[in-house]
Amino acid sequence: MNTVCHKQLSFGSLFGKQVTAAFDGGHITSDAGGLLLRELDERYGLTAGFTDSVSDRRHPSWVIHDLKALVKQRIFSIALGYEDNNDAQTLRSDPVLKTISGQLPETSDDLASPPTLCRFENSVSRKDLRRLADWLFKFYVKTHPGPREVIVIDIDTTDDPTHGQQQLSFFHGYYEQHMYHPLFIVDGISGFPMACVLRAGNTHASHRIKAVLKRLVKKLKKAYPKARILLRADAGFAVPRLYRFCEKRRISYTIGLITNDRLKAKAAELLEKAQQHYDESKEKQRLFTSFNYRAESWSRYRRVVCKVEYTDKGANQRFVVSNVLLKPQRLYDEIYVLRGDMENRIKEFKLDIKADRLSCHRFVANQFRLFLHTFAYCLFWLLRDNLKGTELANAQVGTLRLKLLKIGARIRETSRRVWLHMASGYPYQALFAQTLERIKAAPT
Repeated sequence: MNTVCHKQLSFGSLFGKQVTAAFDGGHITSDAGGLLLRELDERYGLTAGFTDSVSDRRHPSWVIHDLKALVKQRIFSIALGYEDNNDAQTLRSDPVLKTISGQLPETSDDLASPPTLCRFENSVSRKDLRRLADWLFKFYVKTHPGPREVIVIDIDTTDDPTHGQQQLSFFHGYYEQHMYHPLFIVDGISGFPMACVLRAGNTHASHRIKAVLKRLVKKLKKAYPKARILLRADAGFAVPRLYRFCEKRRISYTIGLITNDRLKAKAAELLEKAQQHYDESKEKQRLFTSFNYRAESWSRYRRVVCKVEYTDKGANQRFVVSNVLLKPQRLYDEIYVLRGDMENRIKEFKLDIKADRLSCHRFVANQFRLFLHTFAYCLFWLLRDNLKGTELANAQVGTLRLKLLKIGARIRETSRRVWLHMASGYPYQALFAQTLERIKAAPT
């Protein structure tokens, strides 16, 4: 590639003064806030545990970039907004990315190239993936110390469009595209990911959920023996095997149901009442009831909570099956509806962390990529946890990255220090310093 270097670039004049630019500012980065991610990682040991979970099958004499450096480079790059391996071609010499990946910004060699990272992602085995799943749960327990009274499990799926010859990429009729169908399980109170499972594109939403939950619940009960467990899910998980699983293990559940004629018939009287009240008051009506119901595929009757809403747009009915003994409106408004925050977590995964950028050919490699993106999200969860009580306490990943990580700085390496001269006009200086102090004081 030919590079043309201009000593000076002219941009006209301003109030009689010539505006001139030159590429002579030294080692400059736009991601100086990435040092916060390094501090979080050092404090909580995220990438260290990740590295210990993956086997390095390379011959030592051929290794230039050790496994720990590759893991850090990849996870930190994703967190900073550079999700593609190809980004490494231009970022491998970035002074901040080198610093947070464990190398000196000026005197060390460049970071790994895209081909090296690609080989790294394709070298993992299924055993590595199982160990990474275990580490994700261990990290969850580490960041959620007991004892705990209640644990809420939220489960949901999303679509991940595929392109080209990718293993287990299939057409899904509901989404009308070739795709993967990943499953996410998060803590419904804190939003921390407990599990991420990549699945073939033509699978049902509930595919493998019993097997995944069986393993997860066993670990939860061991880590938090006195905690009550509540599971929440939408209608895609309304399958008898999940009900039976929860009932056998004494797990509370609240799961949406797909509306059908039999359920509508059960709620017909309540709907008529809601319509009558609306006709009289011309104000929105919300009425609730519950009843025993047994679908043809169910082995017994279960409690179903019904919400009937009537507005100027007509009727809106929702049904939820649950074994929680609360009043219908309280169960719906205070438990089931809060499951909607899971949509925000998936939104962050896809839009901000780019967890749907699974473009490898091998299915195993794509599951590994999903772990990389999930652990990058964990860094932001830790960052947000250290921002409690501040204006960014509830900020989403994209906002946190923009306001705390995207800071311009000039890097200078001396014999005794690595200096980062950050932009004097950075508007969140006090918050940045406060966050760093909190991270340093956080328990390990």
